[in-house]
Amino acid sequence: MTNTDDLAVRLRGVTKEFARGGERLRVLDSLDFEVKKGAYEALMGPSGSGKSTLLNLIAGLDRPTSGEVWVAGARLDTMSDADITAWRAATIGIIFQSYNLLPVLTAVENVELPLLLSKLSASDRRRRAQTALEIVGLSDRMSHYPRQLSGGQEQRVAIARAIVTDPALIIADEPTGDLDRQSADDILRLFDKLNREIGKTIIMVTHDAEAAEKAHAIRRLNKGALV
Repeated sequence: MTNTDDLAVRLRGVTKEFARGGERLRVLDSLDFEVKKGAYEALMGPSGSGKSTLLNLIAGLDRPTSGEVWVAGARLDTMSDADITAWRAATIGIIFQSYNLLPVLTAVENVELPLLLSKLSASDRRRRAQTALEIVGLSDRMSHYPRQLSGGQEQRVAIARAIVTDPALIIADEPTGDLDRQSADDILRLFDKLNREIGKTIIMVTHDAEAAEKAHAIRRLNKGALV
């Protein structure tokens, strides 16, 4: 039995259903799922297997139909909407396939966004955003706007934004999906650095077998169950 203190994520008997027309579509079926603190895991499976649904439950963006969802010591399925929003802002860094950068803001201003709700002073917010950009190798692009950056650089800005709050867990949904191989490999090396040197727990959904191989473990979902 795994010591629960060692776990970043623990799902117990999680089922997730969606209404489609007059029918109930079961996307996750009585799923048990654990990820240890400090792990770097890839989640693979065919389209419709439940990968993104599982990530959304772990990030507190959705709730299970039944079962328990524990992440970073907090039980999410019983939290209020307000509590879960505050918890997510402090605990989870989310990286999507689309970079979701605001075009009117510079790189450092985009990275600062998650800190605007914090009690940090303006100078502390800027310092933390600059540090995050240095970690992802973009200290020379802080004043650039998204249109002045390559796709790989935009994704690195998005990663800096995800880590600027020092989250317990990084969730990445197809983070290399829109990138060429070289840029994708650069992002995967950065994930490895975040995991090995900074100790971040990372869960990455990917269709890319080469990307998955860079993680330290690969999990496979099919029809809502781990295989």
